[in-house]
Amino acid sequence: MIVDSHCHLDYAELYDQLNEVVKRAVLSQVNYLLTICTTPESFKRILLILKKYKNIYGTYGIHPHETQKYKNIDSSFISKVKKKYKKIIGVGETGLDFFYNHSDKEVQKKSFIEHIKAASELNVPIIVHSRNAETDTYEILKSEEKNSNLKILMHCFTGSKDFAKKLLDINCYISVSGIITFKNSTELSETISSIPIENLLIETDSPYLAPNPYRGKTNEPSFILHTIEKLSQIKQVTKESIMFNTTTNFKKLFNFI
Repeated sequence: MIVDSHCHLDYAELYDQLNEVVKRAVLSQVNYLLTICTTPESFKRILLILKKYKNIYGTYGIHPHETQKYKNIDSSFISKVKKKYKKIIGVGETGLDFFYNHSDKEVQKKSFIEHIKAASELNVPIIVHSRNAETDTYEILKSEEKNSNLKILMHCFTGSKDFAKKLLDINCYISVSGIITFKNSTELSETISSIPIENLLIETDSPYLAPNPYRGKTNEPSFILHTIEKLSQIKQVTKESIMFNTTTNFKKLFNFI
């Protein structure tokens, strides 16, 4: 059994052919999928997906790119949404993106902290996005983690070995995507090799970041098999071991049976 811990099934590229996407996933042993919220509008479509498919679960959150538009969404609002829907099992996607800066940095930080507060109150994982913001991301997580039993999942990790070590020091789980299959990912592969398998999850981030040999095409959950194969090479263990451990880690982190 495989869990795709991060995909965006509400995006048109996947949503418009979702029956076939889910069938291909199941045929590839991807039995469970976590579809990630980025805006209140995306959440409406996610709810429709969760109602239709028993094997799909979701989150609620505002992507850092979108925080400028949704400044009024705070921890109490996020908590209310989560409590209303049983199949919402995490908070996010949240975090910091200083590469594109689609939203003001201080607005991003404020939103990130509100998401952390909600996740802490709800005792569910927070799904974190970080790009060109390692120092600020870590400092915020470290500061907030001191005051709670925060469960952290760093999604689509592409950071430095130093950042990975710091994340492990605050008990983070780290998710890897199809990026590790790219030809220019040697340094990332070396970093991933240093992360204990007990801390690793896998994801597609579909419809983005299709792994080789599908790079440049629309990604989908069934393609996660190529990421598993590459991760097994990096960790020097069998593909079955990667499948077992990443699924076990997902269950543990999300209190998922």
